[in-house]
Amino acid sequence: MERHEFGAAVRHLRESTAPEYVGLAAGGRRVRGLRREELGELAGMSADYVRRLEQGRSHPSAGVVNAIARALRAGRADYERLCALAGYAAAEGQVPTDLGPGARRLLERFADTPMVVSDAAMNVVAVNSAFLALEHWNLTGDRWQWNVAWRAFRDPFEAFKQSGADADDHEAVLVTQLRNSLLRYPADTALAAMVDDLRSTSRRFDALWRAPRPVGAYESSATFTQSDGDSVTLVGNLIAIPGDDLAAVVLTAAPGSADEARLAEVVGAVERRAVVEVGRAGPG
Repeated sequence: MERHEFGAAVRHLRESTAPEYVGLAAGGRRVRGLRREELGELAGMSADYVRRLEQGRSHPSAGVVNAIARALRAGRADYERLCALAGYAAAEGQVPTDLGPGARRLLERFADTPMVVSDAAMNVVAVNSAFLALEHWNLTGDRWQWNVAWRAFRDPFEAFKQSGADADDHEAVLVTQLRNSLLRYPADTALAAMVDDLRSTSRRFDALWRAPRPVGAYESSATFTQSDGDSVTLVGNLIAIPGDDLAAVVLTAAPGSADEARLAEVVGAVERRAVVEVGRAGPG
């Protein structure tokens, strides 16, 4: 299964890579992306071998994985995924924590929409003032206090409430994210330590870790209660940010609803700051 998944990932990256991005001429093409011959030449292997890899008929060495990633100029997240599918630990093996340009642009362009950006270990990296206006998370805490999964299972917020079904969906997503991250970053000892802590102290987390629920949709609804007693119900959607291996949770209200009006009131009452970077000492 891993061979076929690796091959599918290579083919997807090959077909998604613009020729000019890797220094090739773009004219006169009837198919998108790179040809197998071009990838083979860039990576130092035959087109037939690239075909066998994509068809799952050959298992790549770590050197082959690195050569393909370099040839395609793959971003860090894509490189980590190729390594994981091939059964190798990626170079360095640490969760990247920098707020990349893609995440920064997302925060800047949607400054009035509550948003939180986290790394692959579920550490919060940055938020915007619209998110802080919900009074859900203060800019305090140490160690794992700024980890989304740790807070959800070990120290949930009183002002954050979900229905049973939404909580189940939210927890399933968190466990799935951490399982995938631990596979991609086996050398990140802080991430492994946090997972061990959660498994030993949260029966719910350990049960989901042993038998993870399938994730149908990366979204769930929650009600946020402010200090004045009013509340607003929002839907959180998880959006992957490729290249930097980050993810953003974007919180929105139903169009035309009372929650939308309340959200605009809450966000409009605070100073507008598009990017609030968070310093923390959690996994990664």
